[in-house]
Amino acid sequence: MTEQPAIAILSQNILAGVGLRSILEKVAPGAAVELFDDFEAFAAARPERFIHFFVAAQLFAAHDAFFRRHSHRTILLTGGQSFAGMHCLDVEAGEEEFVHALVQLQRSVRRPEHTLPAGGRSAQPLTGRETEVLTLVARGLSSKQIAERLGIGLTTVISHRRNISEKLGIRSVAGLVVYALAAGYVTPDGM
Repeated sequence: MTEQPAIAILSQNILAGVGLRSILEKVAPGAAVELFDDFEAFAAARPERFIHFFVAAQLFAAHDAFFRRHSHRTILLTGGQSFAGMHCLDVEAGEEEFVHALVQLQRSVRRPEHTLPAGGRSAQPLTGRETEVLTLVARGLSSKQIAERLGIGLTTVISHRRNISEKLGIRSVAGLVVYALAAGYVTPDGM
């Protein structure tokens, strides 16, 4: 039996870590996401088994040599700064911008072993109309705008959105956007 792919988050800010874990669990439901608040606990958890390390800037600075040696797996969580030779995500960006950056980063992966696994829970398939509604939700349209665009009633759109949420097990609009991006229903450029 093969070991489930794992992703590590190293952050002393528990709220930021838990929030990122929630996003990653939606983007990569086939991976185990583990949260560490210090480098020693991370080092004891066999770092070689993680396909990615999402690392807060302070922990990166304190253990720069280790993370630079593993730069192909390290994603530095910054406040908008960039670091030479490192993949960076701006944690101060808006939710939609952050998700887009995460998906773009994933699409730029050059090594297949570092691709986020898409497996995980099996969602019920969406109907064609539900797929259309999901795509428009991911593009930022309101229920009223979706109804007008598709030529259907507002209550029908609301019903489709409820069905989509139930089938996918995702309740938030941000979660639906993450799912739509990860599943390829929309692209970051086409939003």
